[in-house]
Amino acid sequence: MEETTDGIVGGSKLLAQVRNVIRRKHYSIRTEQAYLQWIKRFILYHNKKHPSEMGSNEIEQFLTYLAVELNVAASTQNQALNALAFLYKQVLDTELERMRNITRAKCPQNLPTVFSQQEIMRILPRLKGMSGLANKLLYGSGMRAMECLRLRVKDLDFDRKQITIRQGKGGKDRVTVLPPSLIIPLKEQLKAGRILHKKDLANGHGEVYLPHALARKYPQAAKEWSWQYLFFAQTTSEDPRTGKVRRHHLHESTLNRELKRAKTQAEIHKHASCHALRHSFATHLLEAAYDIRTVQELLGHSDIRTTMIYTHVLQMGASGVRSPLEQFLTPDLSSIPMGLNQTAR
Repeated sequence: MEETTDGIVGGSKLLAQVRNVIRRKHYSIRTEQAYLQWIKRFILYHNKKHPSEMGSNEIEQFLTYLAVELNVAASTQNQALNALAFLYKQVLDTELERMRNITRAKCPQNLPTVFSQQEIMRILPRLKGMSGLANKLLYGSGMRAMECLRLRVKDLDFDRKQITIRQGKGGKDRVTVLPPSLIIPLKEQLKAGRILHKKDLANGHGEVYLPHALARKYPQAAKEWSWQYLFFAQTTSEDPRTGKVRRHHLHESTLNRELKRAKTQAEIHKHASCHALRHSFATHLLEAAYDIRTVQELLGHSDIRTTMIYTHVLQMGASGVRSPLEQFLTPDLSSIPMGLNQTAR
């Protein structure tokens, strides 16, 4: 058996098999990278032993190591388990009996971080540039960050004021709102992208990634303007799957950096990523008395129970229970002089 640069016997062939199965099932590039990384770590943890020579005991040992020694989050531990389950069931075609009984780590049920409407009013004017526009669109439409970044030119419908999200979470398409206040900035963004795309074509590039077999079905589509990313990267880069040089979309980290900068300027100290803008979108719609089913459709939730977590956010604070402390510390306005009393009221 061959040995890779990592020293894993047969590792190159095994990882190639994993990669092929992942792509055949149309998993995302992020899932591919994560699964391959966990499989490598699993093999290296067991002294480069081939997975076909290991089983449930070794998997449990590795998961225990992650939880006890590395103290990883429950979601991280479950992701590692998913990668190993995929390896044995889908690639090695081995059904490990005891693997069914491996207990998944219990993820904490945390309430989402939500910006108040007053905080949003302070953040939005401070968001600048392309990343700032993308963040505004996250709040205005309720999209996930990667759904926003993967938008193509053809996905915007200014006449109907709607956005088509293709192949969202779970491989589902859906439609959400396009805020009228962002139409002019988005058209300016398209103008800038069109100019850059023409320069790329003149330099022998101008090609963009197309999902699945579309590149073979429509050979010229990858260079067409309608398929280009709305939020384009400033530089071209090499496609990790094909090696072709293309202009990809912005990285998610740029959105988080811009939001952090705007929060700092606005003196808002909530620890939140750009995903909090999606949470804020849903919460503020419910506060405005929109039907929860409508919010569910806009967010792309399969289960109404996922959307209902925002109702728990609404029940907190001033709109929920009145603290018993207030009956002792509420000022007695009757003791205030008339002029001040009226001012206070």
